[in-house]
Amino acid sequence: MSFFRKLKESISGKTESVTKQFRDGLEKTRKGFVEKVADLIIRRKKIDEEFYEELEEILIGADVGVNTVMTLVEDLRAEVKQKRIEDAAELQPILSRKLMELLRGDDDNSLKENPDGITVILFVGVNGVGKTTTIGKLAHRYKQEGKKVLLAAGDTFRAGAIEQLEVWGQRAGVDVIKQQAGSDPAAVMFDAVQAAKQRNVDILICDTAGRLQNKSNLMEELNKIFRVIQREIPSAPHEVLMVLDATTGQNALTQAKLFGEKSGVTGLVLTKLDGTAKGGIVVAIRQEMNLPVKLVGLGEKMEDLQPFDSQQFVHALFAGLIAEEESEEQV
Repeated sequence: MSFFRKLKESISGKTESVTKQFRDGLEKTRKGFVEKVADLIIRRKKIDEEFYEELEEILIGADVGVNTVMTLVEDLRAEVKQKRIEDAAELQPILSRKLMELLRGDDDNSLKENPDGITVILFVGVNGVGKTTTIGKLAHRYKQEGKKVLLAAGDTFRAGAIEQLEVWGQRAGVDVIKQQAGSDPAAVMFDAVQAAKQRNVDILICDTAGRLQNKSNLMEELNKIFRVIQREIPSAPHEVLMVLDATTGQNALTQAKLFGEKSGVTGLVLTKLDGTAKGGIVVAIRQEMNLPVKLVGLGEKMEDLQPFDSQQFVHALFAGLIAEEESEEQV
């Protein structure tokens, strides 16, 4: 059975609406990456040095990351040699299989929950990456699952952050615990944990400051928040999710490295994948950070925040080729 057919079968048990969200959300990346690869294969039927160079350019252009691209192309060269592949068209399924292997990793990318009470999820990330929007969408997601959710407005420094979280709370039908702008974020967290206990909440989602005067201030603030939460719920936080804006490509990777090393991050959320042709950044981040991508933002709607799924991701990228292969088989 061909790789593409196996890939299609692997997601056949998943809901069509989720498959469509991945397909629609990754349309720009598909056009900027997979279609360029397909075009390269049509133009250069022969696998030679120029072919590999152009393939490297396409992959780097999709923000797959230079180190990852070099490794990937070396692996392709080895396989081409070993299997004596001469026709470039035979590389499509091999390339897609290798991308899926790079994305998969060994990590479990499901969100951890506390089996013995309140699950606390802390959100970190610089301003402007879509942190508050993601919190709102995740609250909606948990609410749809029948969970009781509470939000904590811990980003007390950014103008409008508390109000923005309240708007998302209203949309999701979830209460927000807040204090006035400029107040101590750790004090907000203390109030939120107390309220979560009193109201028998299942999930407490906490927003934190995206930027203070300098990085050490931010880390001190986060450590204080951790201490306050852990005093009340020793196993918390159960997840520390760092939000990254996929449209910023390599900058997102730099941010993840700067921020992620010190702030106890357990997983990543990539937003605005629908707005970029550089979806390859998911592969770069997966390779260069020892952290799982847990959620991806594939559009504006409430439902467009989805758990990351490497099979859905690769299927969405290569959807056109899968359809092509099927139509050829029917002829």
